[in-house]
Amino acid sequence: MKKIFIKFTIVCLIAITAVSCGDDYLNDPVPTDAVTSDVIFGSRTGAEAFMSGMLRLFRAQYTNNDSAGLNSIYYARTVKGNDVIQGPTWFLYDYENANREPTYRRTTFTWNFCYDVINQANSFINGVEASELSEIDKKELIGQGKVIRALFYFQLAMEFQHAYNYDPSLPAPPIYTELSLDGKPMSTLQEMYDLIISDLTTAVADLPDTRLGKSYVNKAVANGILARVYQTTGNWSGAESAANAAYGGNPSSVLDAASYQNGFNDISNVEWIWGSPQSADQSNYYWGAPHSHADHYTTSYQGTFFNNDFVDLFSPTDVRNMFENGYGVSEDSYQHYITTKFSFTFDADHPIMRTAEMILVEAEAKYYNGDETGAHDLLWALQSNRDANAVKSSNTGTDLLEEILVERRKELYAELGVEWFDAKRYRRGITRTGNHRVGSSANLLPDDKKFFLKIPQEEIDANENIDASVNADR
Repeated sequence: MKKIFIKFTIVCLIAITAVSCGDDYLNDPVPTDAVTSDVIFGSRTGAEAFMSGMLRLFRAQYTNNDSAGLNSIYYARTVKGNDVIQGPTWFLYDYENANREPTYRRTTFTWNFCYDVINQANSFINGVEASELSEIDKKELIGQGKVIRALFYFQLAMEFQHAYNYDPSLPAPPIYTELSLDGKPMSTLQEMYDLIISDLTTAVADLPDTRLGKSYVNKAVANGILARVYQTTGNWSGAESAANAAYGGNPSSVLDAASYQNGFNDISNVEWIWGSPQSADQSNYYWGAPHSHADHYTTSYQGTFFNNDFVDLFSPTDVRNMFENGYGVSEDSYQHYITTKFSFTFDADHPIMRTAEMILVEAEAKYYNGDETGAHDLLWALQSNRDANAVKSSNTGTDLLEEILVERRKELYAELGVEWFDAKRYRRGITRTGNHRVGSSANLLPDDKKFFLKIPQEEIDANENIDASVNADR
C-alpha cells in the first residue's frame, strides 16, 4: 500500500488557482511541489481547487484505454452481461468474464485507482478538519470529501468480494481514513459498508443543495449514491427516501424524452444529476468509454454492439430504441445491432447519475416497502415519458419487480453496468443468449466468483498484513 500513498500527495496534486463558479472544473489545477497544506486549506477557494483536481481524476488516463477512470470501472461491468456485446478490442477480456487474476490490469487498476482517489479524499477531509475555516465551510467541504470516499469504497466493496447479502463478514479491502505509509489488513464487508453509510448519511445532513456546478457534489448526489448503497444492503425505506430526495420527487419535471437522442454528452441536460465535463483540450480522448466504443459513425474504436434479444425488448416508438443494423449484416452476426445513443467527441461529457435511475430506484424500493401501486405509478411515469404509445401493464407481485428491473436495463444500457450490478446484488446469474461473440463460456452463475476480482499481487507483495492466502478461495 506504500506505493498508493506515495503516488499522490497534497503538494504534487494541487495548485492554488482561482476556481470558476461555472458548470465545470475544466481549468485543472497545475501540479506544483511548493504548495503547503496551510495554503491549500487556508481558504475555501483553495480547498475547492483541491476538490476540482480530485474530481478530474474521475476522467483520468490512468493506465490504459480500458483502465482510465471511473468510466472504465462502469464499462467493464457493462460488457460482462448479456445485453451488450464487445468486439475484439479494449475490454474484450472483461467481456469474456476472464479478467480477474492478481496480476491482470483490470485487478490492479481497479484497486490502485480507487485507493488513489480515497487517498486524496482522506487528505482533503483531514486537511479541512485541521484548518481554520468556518464551521459551515468545514461541514460542507468535509461532506463533499466523504461522498467521494464513500463512492470509491463502494466500488471496492462491489469489485473485490461477494454481494453484501451473501455474507457481510467476508474479507473486504483494507480501510484507511487518514494518510498512512503502512498497509492495513483486510477489513470485512460489514465494516466497509458501515463506513460508506456513515460517510454518506453525514454528507446528506451537512451538504447544501447548491454547488459550484453539476460536476461537483451536493445533497442530491450524496442521496443518489446512498440510494445505490441501500439497494445493495436491502435498506428499502432508506433507498426510497434517498432516491426521492436525489431527483426531487416530481418525475415529470426532471424527465425530457426529446433529449434522450441528443448523444448523452452534455452535462447541462436536465436529467443529469451528476457528471464529468470535458473540453476539447482537456479530455480523456479515446479513453472515454462508452462514447469512444459505442459511436460507430465517427473515428472511434467502434467496438460495442447489442444482443438481438435485448433490442427486442424495445417497442418501435420508444425513444431509447436507437438501435440499427449499421453494417448491413445478418441477424446471427454479433455486429447486427449498434446504437446511436452515444455521440463521441473529445468534449463529450460523461454521465455519472441521472434522474431516471433514481426514479426506478424509488419504484423498486416502494415495491419492497409494500406500496405496489406507488411503485407501478413511478414506473409508468418513466415508461410513458419514453414511449408515447406505451401501455401500462397489469403486473403485480414479482412480475412487477421484474418489469422494474428490465426497465433499468432499458433506460441505463451501456452507462453504469446496471445489468451486472442488479445480478450481483440479487445474487442471480447472467446467461448469454442471442448473437453473442462469446457465449456460454462467459456465463455467470448465481454468486459466481467471477463477479469479483482477486486481490492484486502487488498489494500482497507490498503489504505485510496481507499474504497470498487471501486469494486461496477466490
